[in-house]
Amino acid sequence: MWKMSTDRPAGAPARLSPLSRVALNGPTMGSRWSAVVYTGGELPADELSRAFQAAVDLVDTQMSTWRADSDLNRINAAPVGRWIDAPPQLIDVLSAGIAIGRASDGAFDIGVGDLVAGWGFGAHASPGRSVPARDSGRTADWQAAPQSLEVDPVNRRVRKHAALALDLSGIAKGYGADCLAEAARRCGIVSGLYGIDGELRAIGSKPDGSAWAIALEAPDRTSRGAAGVVDLVDAGVATSGTYRHWRDVGGRSISHTIDPRSGAPIAHDLASVTVIAETSMAADAWATALLVLGPEAGLRLATRLNLSVVMIRESGEQMQHIAS
Repeated sequence: MWKMSTDRPAGAPARLSPLSRVALNGPTMGSRWSAVVYTGGELPADELSRAFQAAVDLVDTQMSTWRADSDLNRINAAPVGRWIDAPPQLIDVLSAGIAIGRASDGAFDIGVGDLVAGWGFGAHASPGRSVPARDSGRTADWQAAPQSLEVDPVNRRVRKHAALALDLSGIAKGYGADCLAEAARRCGIVSGLYGIDGELRAIGSKPDGSAWAIALEAPDRTSRGAAGVVDLVDAGVATSGTYRHWRDVGGRSISHTIDPRSGAPIAHDLASVTVIAETSMAADAWATALLVLGPEAGLRLATRLNLSVVMIRESGEQMQHIAS
């Protein structure tokens, strides 16, 4: 459940609760994870923190492009045509990435690693590079992940049918937030908010029955402010934008978000997309896909698929669709 407002909601009438609020955080994926939980003392805070850290460490070990020994980079380095064993969590994320890639008509693609690096972003960017590795965008033999990666979930293995550099930066942090929430459930926590670098997952509501109030960041490169508030209960939320990660190339500012269909950075006036979904993983990936599509095409697809979205143009104009 969610709703959008320009002012912080008053929330439901407060009810006394025996639960204590505990806030925890730690390092992961070049950023930090956070957890705000209400607990009746099921586990001490230090044990909860270790459980959360273990959950995100598992995701980082499997899905990081920055770690040479990650399972993802092991697949990237494998020869074309060879089956490679993969852990179940990575299989789930690869499968979800391929499914969303198909549903978005290629606007989301987990095989954009070379394109991202070619434009000077990500773990494998070449220092000082000022022009893309592929000046004309995608080469003729480049294939999207749904066509070039075969995932066998039953036998927990994957096989590349073409040279492919997988990059899960548009989905892994959302999945990590979901893993934090599942770790909390295993510890007996039924009320909490979990996040990694702005990708958030809410479990339940607050003990008083009110929703988790999430500030929607205004897309401004020079300052941080709120464009509104999202109320969240048992859902995930993620935002993709052009205003935090960018670089100058040839005197122009380019976004780190690459359009897999053209092989070039996006070039329209949509500054941010916030998606609310059942999981943070889905919200993360769809926020990227809709940002790539742009304001008109993105809103049309969100409406057709009944996705809950808030889009903000560079002018500050807001567009939204609330799932029925």
